[in-house]
Amino acid sequence: MDVLDHGAEFGELAGFAERIKAETDAAHRQTEQSRFVGDLLAGKLTAEGYAALLTQTYLVYESLERAAGNHAADPVAAPFIAPELIRLPALAADLEFLLGPQWLDQVTATPATAAYVARLEEVAFTSPAAFVAHHYLRYMGDLSGGQIIRRMLERAYGYEVDGLRFYIFDQIAKPKVFKDEYRAKLDQAPFSADEQARFIDEVNLAYGLNGDLFADLEADIDRYLVK
Repeated sequence: MDVLDHGAEFGELAGFAERIKAETDAAHRQTEQSRFVGDLLAGKLTAEGYAALLTQTYLVYESLERAAGNHAADPVAAPFIAPELIRLPALAADLEFLLGPQWLDQVTATPATAAYVARLEEVAFTSPAAFVAHHYLRYMGDLSGGQIIRRMLERAYGYEVDGLRFYIFDQIAKPKVFKDEYRAKLDQAPFSADEQARFIDEVNLAYGLNGDLFADLEADIDRYLVK
């Protein structure tokens, strides 16, 4: 199971959105091969292991959601920015539930997460297209495969709301409608052919950065295995 799975229904729409899906599929599939995520969803890791994933995720979203502020008035990026997508408060609540009120003291970037955040700081604040590429990868994944992950974590660890707020989008009543509208915006975005190619390259790069993040966590997996 992939935390970035965008859902099978993507192919229903034609245009740039479908091209993104097709031309990033190989990188997407490679990212799916994470033992860390697989063991987590199978209930083989401790709550500390889940918290380790969320701390790294928090750092990624902290950068991405700051970048959104730079593009609030941009005609290309602004249509994709929606307050109902914001994940940082939910991540903070989950981490406080898992680690306690001093959770922020335990948030330290792994080398891969530091590289991921560095890439966001490099391109997502100044390039609307690069920002949307990273925005697309994260939030569309949260609304698709993230919902399957939520149900698997419920079964594996008994979480209901606390610990799962990151995956709960209370303000989006119909996720499929929201995702279809998002993909329609991608089709309508005024990207040139070169910008579209760079956009797809950035999505592929982002998949690799996510894979590296999982690999860093997997390198330390023994400490998180349920004994």
